[in-house]
Amino acid sequence: MFRNRLPLLRLRSALLLLGVVLLPVLAEAHKLNTDLSKLSRTDVVLGYLEVGFTHILPLGLDHILFILGLFVLEPRLKPVLWQATAFTVAHSITLGLAAAGVVQPLPSVVEPLIALSILFVAVENLLTDRLQPWRIALVFAFGLLHGLGFAGVLAEIGLPKHAFVEALISFNVGVELGQVTIILLAWFLVGKWYGRKPWYKQRVVVPVSVLIGAVALWWTVERVFFV
Repeated sequence: MFRNRLPLLRLRSALLLLGVVLLPVLAEAHKLNTDLSKLSRTDVVLGYLEVGFTHILPLGLDHILFILGLFVLEPRLKPVLWQATAFTVAHSITLGLAAAGVVQPLPSVVEPLIALSILFVAVENLLTDRLQPWRIALVFAFGLLHGLGFAGVLAEIGLPKHAFVEALISFNVGVELGQVTIILLAWFLVGKWYGRKPWYKQRVVVPVSVLIGAVALWWTVERVFFV
């Protein structure tokens, strides 16, 4: 009887963990709809940290699916955290360039390519049985692309001139915290318990990747033809 209740207990524990992570961030909501030049550096750091985090959780479904696509193939923490780090370094580069006005991303081009990057990861999960060494380089390349997508968020909000660097760094840290939260939740729900099972590929990797790929394919079509 106790064994039958284990999955439910794990789910409740994971939801509790999510609440513990999210509530302090949401409770410290520092609105950025005021004059940015009047914000203190503390408000800038906390405000953009929150914006970066909430852009991933709960608002960034496409980025959530991308991270889950990376995780599901090899559900151990170390490999997926290395991939997440490469992704963060890459998106920080292009986000910084876009925020500084060096590059000007076109959403009509960037958004469909982001959807295609998610689709690519999902298809790769179906075609391989193990994490390939070159995947970190691929994730880095996709991170450059996703950084241009993040730039659209900051373009809507703006960046304070007196704390430009602090705001940019805080946003990136918030994004990273959101990604790590997704990874830890996925590991706690799935990887820790089932990642070594002989049926993991068939029962977890395949259905999850098919679902992610189907959503990404629809997003690609939608963003090309209906936006």
